[in-house]
Amino acid sequence: MPAVGDMAPDFILRNTHGDEIQLSDRRGRARVVLIFYPGDQTTG
Repeated sequence: MPAVGDMAPDFILRNTHGDEIQLSDRRGRARVVLIFYPGDQTTG
């Protein structure tokens, strides 16, 4: 389990346009905010 302030492991995901985004491509060039939530349409 990562602690607050730890670097996130590298990963690839698709954005809302279907383009692949890799975290390591953004590191050092842009701020990245990761948001984790329990599921769609919840109050979390």
